[in-house]
Amino acid sequence: MYLTTERLRLGRFGEGDAGLLLELDSDPEVMRFLSGQVTPRDEVESVVLPEILKVCAEHPQLGTFKAEDAEGFVGWFGLQPTADPRTVDVGYRLKRTVWGKGYATEGTRALIAHAFTALGMERVEADTMAVNHRSRAVMRRSGLRFEKVFHEHFDDPLPGTEFGEVLYAVDRATWEGGAHE
Repeated sequence: MYLTTERLRLGRFGEGDAGLLLELDSDPEVMRFLSGQVTPRDEVESVVLPEILKVCAEHPQLGTFKAEDAEGFVGWFGLQPTADPRTVDVGYRLKRTVWGKGYATEGTRALIAHAFTALGMERVEADTMAVNHRSRAVMRRSGLRFEKVFHEHFDDPLPGTEFGEVLYAVDRATWEGGAHE
């Protein structure tokens, strides 16, 4: 087990977990602000899961972690490496059946605390589409602070892309000063 919270257990994905990822990525609402469409089985099996396993192998303390509650699989949380080895990117993807239960904030807060206390990181950041108000609220509740709007080019942009992406972050000193409370 990688990390536990009051209601969640975060652990490593394994070779046999493609079905869990496929179930998660098969909900169009879950994918709305990501790709806008469900992820095909062959992509989950040949790209998504192998990439998750590769990052975990290359960065033993980082990666995408399977999230379970008392009833089973609910999604994933991630701490991803960035270009700066002292900075990680935090994110999550949860099944719609657990939306609104506080899991996103609970898991994100735990990973931010873990990044600073156990991993010695200096900065944690997260980004989403500017129009993804629910994820932005999770970022704020987790102690991340709005930094900027930025625009990326997409060959096939999703509705709302024209409003840009947003970056939220917190540094160690701010977090230690109580940003997470």
